[in-house]
Amino acid sequence: METLITILAGVLVTVAVYLLLSRSIIRIILGSAVLSHAVHLLLMVMGGLKKGSVPLLGEVSDRYTDALPQALILTAIVISFAVTAFLLVLAYRTYQETGSDDLREMRGFTDE
Repeated sequence: METLITILAGVLVTVAVYLLLSRSIIRIILGSAVLSHAVHLLLMVMGGLKKGSVPLLGEVSDRYTDALPQALILTAIVISFAVTAFLLVLAYRTYQETGSDDLREMRGFTDE
């Protein structure tokens, strides 16, 4: 199962790099969102799939599950959603001002 999720994270990284190398602002934003989700999956796999009891006081068990990787990934997901929302608003405002979402047109390059 962990191997499958690692392969999925690799596929998501390749899709994200493809999107990040495009000229459209929306595709770049989507690429950064996909890349952050790939990193979240990879961190989850690195944390390991552990089966055990909840670490509560008074509970007796031979194995406990560490909740730190899940808490860190949850925090990272919230931050990445906030950054993605900010970038989308910034892209919308840029589109309103310039009328285009192509980076080459915004820089003033003309096609030869």
